[in-house]
Amino acid sequence: FQAVFKQIALVAPTSACVHLHGESGTGKELVARAIHRYSKRASAPFVPIHVASLSETLIESELFGHVRGAFTGADVQRKGLLEQADGGTVFLDEVAEIPAAVQVKLLRALEQGEIWPVGADRPLRSDFRLISATHQDLQAMVASGNFRNDLYFRLVTFQVDLPPLRDRPEDIAELSRYFLDHVAAKNQFPPAAFSAETI
Repeated sequence: FQAVFKQIALVAPTSACVHLHGESGTGKELVARAIHRYSKRASAPFVPIHVASLSETLIESELFGHVRGAFTGADVQRKGLLEQADGGTVFLDEVAEIPAAVQVKLLRALEQGEIWPVGADRPLRSDFRLISATHQDLQAMVASGNFRNDLYFRLVTFQVDLPPLRDRPEDIAELSRYFLDHVAAKNQFPPAAFSAETI
């Protein structure tokens, strides 16, 4: 995992888009937070967005916001998550789940620094850094036509591959001790330790 730390240190000070690739549970959001923490944007917002948890019909409004009256139920104007991240970092988890129509708007936001709220007649400026992540093979999705080629190359300026724990068994003991200490402290239990046999 030291290789991952070196990549974080290399890319954090830049403004490049970063793509994190790894299975569920490999720590993609922790890496995204570390990149933000060591970037020039550290004092600005970090906005995590889990695309798969957003309703497909509302994802555009969630990301870009909407003006009052843009659609049924839009009683008030609402800032989108990309506008809320102005000056900071957006972490877009499961980016492969973004519908094709929204991919076009996201590409424009990255290229022009402009976001178009749903129903708006003019764009807003938002300066954010994008860190994306997925467990899917984006290149295969591009090849099959399910993900825009131009957006792919915009997102994957710098890629960090996160290895699963089974590929780094030497980390298991260290992580086990960390989580045991964390649980003990959280529940006000005395410090505990695993036996050598358990490890």
